Amino acid sequence: MTSQHAVGAASADAARHPLDPLNADEIGQAVSILAGDGRVTSPMRFVSVGLREPAKDEVASFGPGQAFAREACIVALDPREHVTYEAVVSITARSVLSWRPVPGARAPITHGEVAEFERVVRADPRFRAGLRRRGIDDPDQVVVEPWGIGSFTAAEEADRRLFWTLTFYRASPGDNPYAKPIHGLHAVVDLDDMSVVRVEDLGVVPLPPGTGDYTTGSSTPRAGLKPIELRQPAGVSFQVDGWEVRWQNWRFRLGFNAREGLVLHTIGYADRGRLRSVIHRASVAELVIPYGDPRPFQGWRNAFDIGEYGIGTLTNSLERGCDCLGEIRYFDVQLADDRGEPYPIKNAICLHEEDNGILWKHFDADLGHTEIRRSRRLVVSFIITAGNYEYAFYWYFYQDATIELEVKLTGIVLTAALPPRLRHGRCPADACRTPPALLQHPARHGG
Repeated sequence: MTSQHAVGAASADAARHPLDPLNADEIGQAVSILAGDGRVTSPMRFVSVGLREPAKDEVASFGPGQAFAREACIVALDPREHVTYEAVVSITARSVLSWRPVPGARAPITHGEVAEFERVVRADPRFRAGLRRRGIDDPDQVVVEPWGIGSFTAAEEADRRLFWTLTFYRASPGDNPYAKPIHGLHAVVDLDDMSVVRVEDLGVVPLPPGTGDYTTGSSTPRAGLKPIELRQPAGVSFQVDGWEVRWQNWRFRLGFNAREGLVLHTIGYADRGRLRSVIHRASVAELVIPYGDPRPFQGWRNAFDIGEYGIGTLTNSLERGCDCLGEIRYFDVQLADDRGEPYPIKNAICLHEEDNGILWKHFDADLGHTEIRRSRRLVVSFIITAGNYEYAFYWYFYQDATIELEVKLTGIVLTAALPPRLRHGRCPADACRTPPALLQHPARHGG
């Protein structure tokens, strides 16, 4: 049995604590205040609008019922100037407290830019010609993924906001595109100008056969498993008050932002009547995936999923499927799109309890007596989708005052195509060879 209780209203209520995430009204107010101050131009894109967290001493001195200021931190970029800006806006005083350019900073890609990135790549005649060389006539059947570039081939490109592509072919509406990587065809796009700088073609490698269909309708689950029911007939053992959570001796607050996703604040543990501070702020600061493939057009793949994309913006809504089991409490969150408009992610954070085996046990052989204590843990989680991968982040709180972070990797393995091989591991003709010129200057050869 699975039961799910949403607490989406938590994100829409007025803030009751300085660390409560911004709600939709506050996001709208912050953007309006900045625009009203004359700082926002028409081409400007918003990267994030979130809470400017107060200083640690301000949080520590806060008491229920006290008044507190609400401030937003806004990251925006002007593509014409190729400049990233940071602003601090006082929602309480309705004023812009600071506005500064950040020299050398490259803002992460926004959702709006992803859609436009895909459009300009598919429309490029050089890219379309590369697809036709591979027998692909419809660019709309091609999945175009924007990837950050870790290094540049020319000094004049070092200051540009460039993204590279990986591409995959979706043969039919329900097909798994990651089963058909399009080898060697890449576009380099300037995100600020939203133009294709160049298209590179290493050479045609046939698309892999088969569909790679992983859906339940196309596969047979392993037999022999009987249902498991998770029940808590007396209800949950945790208490939720707005964004504050209490469980056993633990006490902490939930937060959320576009870059890091879930943030845990003011984690404390009650010890003999005193709440001991354990961690003031906990989050995942960066997620780095170095693929380490030395082949041409592959060695640059070194994704920074937080810095280049923001895992808060990639967060799943957990209302469908069985991402969490048992008696569930969900939390909605609010983020801003690249026009500064607030939008919700429903059921972004999951809170539940689960059994965790034996916490302590002892058998007294002389008395023939056994004592055992079951271990239970509180779980706070959220899940993101970054292209082919899913990352599931779990913060565990245990009864023995232990905190644990577990990151589970799932989804689909990122694939790459190889030339077909004959028996004995030899390639037909020169299909496995890379032209020496491409090995020396891979980025300078293309359509």
